[in-house]
Amino acid sequence: MEQNQHTVLCVDDEKNILNSLKRLLRREGYRLLTANSGQEGLKLFEENEVHLVISDQRMPEMSGIDFMEKVNTEHPDTIRIVLTGYTDVDAITESINKGHVYKFLLKPWNDENLKLEIRKALEQYELVQANKRLHEQVLKQNEELQKINENLEFLVKERTKDLEVQNQALELSRTILEDLSVPIIGVSEEGMIVLINREAQSLSKSGNGFAIGNRLIDYFSSKIDKKMAEVLTNNLAQTLKGYQLSEEIYDIDLVPLSGDFRGKGVVVTMKPVGT
Repeated sequence: MEQNQHTVLCVDDEKNILNSLKRLLRREGYRLLTANSGQEGLKLFEENEVHLVISDQRMPEMSGIDFMEKVNTEHPDTIRIVLTGYTDVDAITESINKGHVYKFLLKPWNDENLKLEIRKALEQYELVQANKRLHEQVLKQNEELQKINENLEFLVKERTKDLEVQNQALELSRTILEDLSVPIIGVSEEGMIVLINREAQSLSKSGNGFAIGNRLIDYFSSKIDKKMAEVLTNNLAQTLKGYQLSEEIYDIDLVPLSGDFRGKGVVVTMKPVGT
């Protein structure tokens, strides 16, 4: 805030003092208000935003101490300076304690010193206001950050629930796959066995020994390798009928994977003929 935007209120029951202050501060660029009493000064506060008030200590009806106390209560941001022609230590202490006065200056004042004190006081006012704005901004940002964290926490909980459901579905799918009464073999596009169910594992009793990590061609003839190549190329299921494996005859279905795994592998289902 620039100097010409500051409002300074001068309160004194002596008109010559008010005139002296007006002459002194006229060229400082302030918006000047004057009052002949504390009551008149309080009325001006109701109609104006006052940044700094200079008040005499000894005034009839309402002393500078009482006036500053009311200003401090009703307008705590306003900087308060007291002028007096008396060196009463008790009055000084009371003014500081009750009115939280910024400065206590004696009459007659030094013009340059008084102008300097007013500038310093208004700089203090701006510093306090800047700190308040910064504090409010920090509070607002903290509130926004808290909302973001709450939303993030909600999203994490929802995502956790989704993962739990997906994990349960995956476990259920694995269980169903394991319990199927026909051998199931998952094969990658490179021809490597990546999945077998319990029925497929049981074929090892016949000496075939299906195992994850082995190649499908290790257990079957080149016919199934060709069928698998056709399935991956055309993305259409193929059936190899009447295939003999050890002492059993199977119809072998080769079904391509779909979705994101299209072209990445096939599911081999071995159905014993006659069952």
